[in-house]
Amino acid sequence: MHERTVRVTIDSGTIEGFTRDGVHRWRSVPYARPPVGPWRYRAPQPVQPWRGVRYCHGFTYCAPQERKYTMLSVGKYQPMGEDCLTLNVVTPENHTGEPLPVMFFIHGGGYIMGSSATPIYDGAALARRGCIFVSANYRLGALGCFDVSTLATAEHPFDDNLFLRDLVAALRWVRTNIAVFGGDPGNVTIFGESAGAHAVATLLAVPQAKGLFHQAIAESPASGMVRSPDAAARFAEHFVEQLGAGERDGAAALMAAKTAELLAALDRVIHGAVVDMPGAFPAGPAWGTEFLPEDPVIAMREGRAHRVPLIVGSNADEGRLFTKFMQLLPTNEATIERILAHVPAEQRARITGAYPGYPQSADACIKLGGDFAFGTASWEIAGAHMRHAPTYAYRYDYAPPALHWTGLGATHATELLAVFDVYRTPLGAVLTAAMDRKSALRISNDVQNRWRAFARTGVPGEGWPRYDADDRAVLVFDRKTRVELDPGAEQRAAWEGFSLVHG
Repeated sequence: MHERTVRVTIDSGTIEGFTRDGVHRWRSVPYARPPVGPWRYRAPQPVQPWRGVRYCHGFTYCAPQERKYTMLSVGKYQPMGEDCLTLNVVTPENHTGEPLPVMFFIHGGGYIMGSSATPIYDGAALARRGCIFVSANYRLGALGCFDVSTLATAEHPFDDNLFLRDLVAALRWVRTNIAVFGGDPGNVTIFGESAGAHAVATLLAVPQAKGLFHQAIAESPASGMVRSPDAAARFAEHFVEQLGAGERDGAAALMAAKTAELLAALDRVIHGAVVDMPGAFPAGPAWGTEFLPEDPVIAMREGRAHRVPLIVGSNADEGRLFTKFMQLLPTNEATIERILAHVPAEQRARITGAYPGYPQSADACIKLGGDFAFGTASWEIAGAHMRHAPTYAYRYDYAPPALHWTGLGATHATELLAVFDVYRTPLGAVLTAAMDRKSALRISNDVQNRWRAFARTGVPGEGWPRYDADDRAVLVFDRKTRVELDPGAEQRAAWEGFSLVHG
């Protein structure tokens, strides 16, 4: 494989990447100072410049998480460390001319796992089609997506919403530096999947993110991942208890703990919450601070969020992934009834009645669980944002034979196979079993062309009407892509006003 090196100079120094397969790549470029030592639990600080050339050929650390989630290929794992605030840039090799739109990807993983180095998030296919692709790491779990700011002391000041601050710092890096890569700092689209989509939606309500992005795409944002100030404070207390500390010495314990101890403590808090507060999840953003003043959906509804064009949607069989892996979602009668136990009887009857066959039918249970976790968030975000900014809604229904045979269907994250052009790779050939390759490629082209058109102009191509209160038009990606008006209207209406408020 012929590779050559490529260098650019950014605000902190010169970086060297490499060229392969028609794209230039720079990996693990620092966008903030390592958040280690006294900078643990603090807002990201500016990068310290370096002399000479920094080699950005390979991936360095991802955020600390369970090791099994850091697999890059068979038997190969990415190293983990708190020094994880880096991003990757992929650009087309032979671009000359107008600055290109920037597509900034935020990975998912429930706010407790994931990495920008995951092979599927490569981004080369998108870059080759005419954009600058950027993907960033952010602090996860106990060190970044879990709010401990209520435990701060004069000796140990802590900042809130660290992962959001990381993402804003990475977007500022893009604004400052992306022009040297051929990108247009005045045209940045943020997009993400699952927790990454939730982060995208949350950034719409972060005052400091104003002007740092111009379009947003949220693929399967999750529900129940924003906490109130009271819930955040209560979770923080549980957390330090798990470390064997009290409220008074909690801050010191957090600064002294090893990363593995912090991960284990959060794991116990999560499992406790799943039992005691079904549906509430301890990791994620906390509102009620200067950085994130209010719940993002309320900010959107009231017109206080950033009024940028938005694509939001979910997949037809979201819940199926969670029947086989990571059983954190309610996908059977027992877990669903536990979640609905707090809901008034009339609303509970309305929700379960919207899923014919519940509770006997496993399919109905899985559909209800998928809507609870993802469908509700898409409906709520689209319904709130459409009042003040162009909003486009989709549902992704396509699944190749291999995913049907395994019983997964168009489950959570499968739209990423189209977005990142996986169907043109050897893995894609396995998934389509050579039978459905044509339609897989056609859908991939359609999704990528629409994402790219949206990144360029704020409009996702032709034949996709805006989502509004009259029609609620949804583009359904499938073998025959089509527009449907308010699909799942009964389910959407049944969940309206549903909230997981725990006393």
